[in-house]
Amino acid sequence: MKVEKVVGTSYEDKGPKPPSGKFTHFDHVTLWVGNAKQACTYYCVRLGFQPLAYQGLETGSRKVAAHVVRQNKVILVLKSAYEPDDKEMGDHLVRHGDATKDVAFTVEDLDEIVKRAKERGATIVRDIWEESDENGKVRFATIQTYGDTTHTFVERGDYQGLFLPGYGKPPFEDPLCAKLPSCDLEIMDHIVGNQPDLEMEDVAKWYESTLMFHRFWSVDDTQIYTEYSALRSIVMTNWEETIKMPINEPAAGKKKSQIQEYVDYYGGAGVQHIAFISKDIIKAVTALRARGTEFLEVPKAYYTTLREKLKNSKVKVAEDLDILESLQILVDYDDNGYLLQIFTKPVQDRPTVFYEVIQRCNHTGFGAGNFKSLFESFEVEQDKRGNL
Repeated sequence: MKVEKVVGTSYEDKGPKPPSGKFTHFDHVTLWVGNAKQACTYYCVRLGFQPLAYQGLETGSRKVAAHVVRQNKVILVLKSAYEPDDKEMGDHLVRHGDATKDVAFTVEDLDEIVKRAKERGATIVRDIWEESDENGKVRFATIQTYGDTTHTFVERGDYQGLFLPGYGKPPFEDPLCAKLPSCDLEIMDHIVGNQPDLEMEDVAKWYESTLMFHRFWSVDDTQIYTEYSALRSIVMTNWEETIKMPINEPAAGKKKSQIQEYVDYYGGAGVQHIAFISKDIIKAVTALRARGTEFLEVPKAYYTTLREKLKNSKVKVAEDLDILESLQILVDYDDNGYLLQIFTKPVQDRPTVFYEVIQRCNHTGFGAGNFKSLFESFEVEQDKRGNL
């Protein structure tokens, strides 16, 4: 099947503006992993992060080790259990593998946000609590979202510490970090949650009802499909549209889609990938490849077709297409602008979690025009794994 240029559906109705309580941006993402120390090294050496903070036995944390890494405004927290009978973290690791446990948002007026969530039926994992140290205090609350994933609301106030109360300086500075090229990933653009078939709509409605997010963009399986597989996706966002949460589900096809493969190996709904914004994707991907990051391979025919289509486009891509092709960077565009994007291969043995690098040039979409090529690239990898 040949799929021509695909345009996602954009939504103009933001719904009622929350009277108070504001989500400002992604605060950090917490991953539960088998060995946080080793994972920290991977994220620093392969993906260009730097150690930011640490919590462990040396800081008084007796049950969990946490290594915090940062790249500009992107913060990841890698956590592992110390104790052999830690059932919660142990069961999560066995079921899901190394995976995102919590997506945290920086908020204003935490009390109002939690009050509203309770009134709208949210499952409260941990009600409002406060932590403090010599650098100030931070207030938190955690609620349940899809699968075993949670959202933590973080009200930082004027806290001046490295990261959060209870964290100290990193115990080790990797000498390799200073010798490797800078990737300059700026912020988290969006975080994608995969759902089992026919569960996407309920999750989208949960974000609308519980958090007062609204629909920003969507595509369905009449728009996004290959010969073998298809997907549906709804992007949810806060009122200010500073937090984007795409919700995906598989659609019926001849063979298993990469969304269904994720659900099978993850054991249900969960975070599939995090997209990082770059102001210079060529520099970023060149550095990431030099560091040994593996990316999906794009068929050569993609760039032949792209060059032909761009001849008739109102938008002119400023970057050299030969360089984009050599780095396997994808291009999506409309009449107003374009975006450049690339996807890593899974960063662990399970074909679940991966990452995206994206550069936006007056384009607010999510690469709908690239989904077919992206799916075909995933299908090549799925076939190697015997999962297509």
